[in-house]
Amino acid sequence: MKRMIALVSAALLTGAGAPPSAAPADDPYVWLEDWTGPRAMQWVEAENKATLATLQSDARYQGYYRDALAIASAKDRIAMPMLIRGKVYNFWRDADHPQGIWRVTSQTDYATDAPRWTTVLDLDALSKAEGKKWVWKGATILDPEERLALLNLSDGGEDAVSLREFDLETGQFVKGGFDIPKSKQNEAWLDKDTILLARDWGEGSMTASGYPFVVKTLKRGEPLSAAKEIYRGEESDQVGVYPGVIADGQGNRAAYLYRGVTFFGNESWLLTPQGLKKMPLPMKSSIEGMVDGQVLVRLSEAWASGGVSAPTGALVSVPLKALQAGETLKPAILFAPGPRQSIDSVAATKNRVILSINDNVRGRVLVLAPGAGDWTTTKVALPDNATIGIAASTDKSDEAYLSVAGFLAPTTLWAMDAAAPAPRQVKAMPARFDATGLAVDQFEATSSDGTKIPYFIVHRKDMKPDGSTPTIMTAYGGFEIPMTPSYAAITGKLWLERGNSFVLANIRGGGEFGPTWHEAGLKTKRQIIYDDFAAVAKDIFARKLSSPAKFGIYGGSNGGLLMGVEFNQHPDLWNAVVIQVPLLDMIRYEQIAAGASWVDEYGSVSVPEEKAFLQKISPYANIRKGEKYPTPYIWTTTKDDRVGPQHARKFAARLKEYGIPYLFYEDTAGGHSGDADIEQGARLQAMQMVYFSQRLEGR
Repeated sequence: MKRMIALVSAALLTGAGAPPSAAPADDPYVWLEDWTGPRAMQWVEAENKATLATLQSDARYQGYYRDALAIASAKDRIAMPMLIRGKVYNFWRDADHPQGIWRVTSQTDYATDAPRWTTVLDLDALSKAEGKKWVWKGATILDPEERLALLNLSDGGEDAVSLREFDLETGQFVKGGFDIPKSKQNEAWLDKDTILLARDWGEGSMTASGYPFVVKTLKRGEPLSAAKEIYRGEESDQVGVYPGVIADGQGNRAAYLYRGVTFFGNESWLLTPQGLKKMPLPMKSSIEGMVDGQVLVRLSEAWASGGVSAPTGALVSVPLKALQAGETLKPAILFAPGPRQSIDSVAATKNRVILSINDNVRGRVLVLAPGAGDWTTTKVALPDNATIGIAASTDKSDEAYLSVAGFLAPTTLWAMDAAAPAPRQVKAMPARFDATGLAVDQFEATSSDGTKIPYFIVHRKDMKPDGSTPTIMTAYGGFEIPMTPSYAAITGKLWLERGNSFVLANIRGGGEFGPTWHEAGLKTKRQIIYDDFAAVAKDIFARKLSSPAKFGIYGGSNGGLLMGVEFNQHPDLWNAVVIQVPLLDMIRYEQIAAGASWVDEYGSVSVPEEKAFLQKISPYANIRKGEKYPTPYIWTTTKDDRVGPQHARKFAARLKEYGIPYLFYEDTAGGHSGDADIEQGARLQAMQMVYFSQRLEGR
């Protein structure tokens, strides 16, 4: 199962106004950890009022908002496909459907310029009828018939979801079908009348980070109280236990459980007629699918088994029959990355494996085919200098769709038969901003330990190298997540069109060059990530592509932590810092929202050496009185049950105490990604760009 990075949720935020723990003597703002408590929300309301007055009263705001909303709601966007039942499904938002509709068309019609869509589910109408703000979080489809689905619906954007059974043939919720109330939960279809379910079953079923560690089977028509437990992890697990099912085009099928002992270390258990059987896979690995009875396993650590040594970052396969029989595994190596390569995504079709990789932060696609002997590899010809993603695939055929995008190249969609890979472009998004006269360069900066750190800069070709160009830079630097070129239409329209520059830094901690690039910055080694980021900025200044007075930075979640650290450690390098949905109190992060699940990444205050390091870098703990800081803009959402709004609130309160200017905004909906509807996204983008314009353009 893919790591649950995007699904982390919070057990400590199980109810409105949940009381915080006692305040440490040196932390007077623990009361702001009271998620939706009256005092905390009154503070939020006052802060929002001041920030909205500053940003939304700016003469540029309405134009920015209008442009951002037009881009987000444009009807000529590419409707990204889902392949289900031999048809193309799509989840779509626009001005008429701000929360979205799930819709379907034929594959033939989808290939036309104006497909005829049939609405399957209207979330705006459902929300109005039920008095909720339902946010789409995906669907789990019953294999192989693909008629029934379990819809994941979130109230306002939280990670916690309700599960409701839906009939794709009738277009209706199933009367008397599965209807599972809200929880942090995950599900898999065992058969038509049985689901595997991990959720909050009551006391003693959730880890400290808010993940379920108990999996039960639930039969159609049964109440939750009748569900039968089949596996129990440990309350001390950093993540939790999740069910999954893999199947292939040849009719092989297997259910399994994924136990996240730590964020990056897991156990996998196979469900067999004889009971659960632990699979002898490396702790740092993930199951990616199956083709022709061969289970695909992605490695984040080296693995030696059956006389085969597979390197870190490789994709291997092992026979399902060998797993079921408990035999010694002899993995076949499908792909072994070079020193500047990493796997981006893996998809199994009926007879092939599609592999998307990063090669020096540029996308490539390979098609792998099983054979009597070794697997064979075919390189797929696609545009260069772009990010290439697997938009859709299915194990019912070898058909697939690939997305291709670059900084200045609008997203295109390519159809491909993986059995005879010759992709053809079928969709192209119109340009959303004028890229005339713009160029993209890739440079390298030298970090504090001598390592070369690549970065991209998008700029005007006629830009004067005198340091006068307003520039914004972003990065992530964590959890083995790569940051690659993309077509950021709103940034292009609101920022690049104005003659400004944009920088993407590929710092360590991410996954641009595989697991070793990530592991270089784990726990107490994390300072190198922050050094990398500063080194990129200094390299830009040395080239006179910008200067500190004209330079701004932004990042969210773990990237928000990065921004907080850089705000403290190098206040002289930036004149604008946007800190989005961040972690900032690294002393108490394990006690807030899903924080306990990230000990594998950050370390724990329970370990003296790690606590000392966290104290040294924690943004909340290291704000200094009397320091000349750039005025930061900190934003978060009340509905964020993943990182939680508490970090941002406390950081702003400490700045206020020290008399340091700042802007703080907390949106009341949208969850961790701030995406409850398209208006919210446009509002947040417009406010952020007004802030950058005020700080860096000075006009």
